[in-house]
Amino acid sequence: MTSSSTPPGGLARFNTAPRAAARALLGEVCASTAWGGALLAGRPYSSTRALLEASDAATAALTSEDLAEAMAGHPPIGRPIPGDPASTREQRGMADASEALRSEMLQLNLAYQERFGHVFLICATGLTAERMLEEIRRRMADPPERERETVRVELGKINRIRLNRLMAEGSGT
Repeated sequence: MTSSSTPPGGLARFNTAPRAAARALLGEVCASTAWGGALLAGRPYSSTRALLEASDAATAALTSEDLAEAMAGHPPIGRPIPGDPASTREQRGMADASEALRSEMLQLNLAYQERFGHVFLICATGLTAERMLEEIRRRMADPPERERETVRVELGKINRIRLNRLMAEGSGT
């Protein structure tokens, strides 16, 4: 393969995509424009690992406003975005939850949002509904400063999962 051709891999496609297309892909991963801008500025990446490390650094550098922007792109747990396969896949653990658990999660989501001013953010991939419910109950008692850092960690996990999927799929560009 010559250097002028684009290999089919997701990373090569991301690295060579026009800026607007790459920004759109990053917007599907994380709604923070600061995060997306930082990753765009780092192109081209030598490996998916380098991209993930850049994502971690960009997530760590997000301001409170940037975090709020990122969280605004996430639906509440138990209410995935209709027609969005990623949202449905990530919240799969809630799919078979009992009506009582769903109701409690809705109430806690509302209480959490009132307390902290943003959606309850958790990397739900692989978690059961019971585990997510346990976690929201636990985190409701956290002080806002600790919760903000917990949100940052959870956002970083979500971004990594989504970036890995994007690179594996080689989609969209």
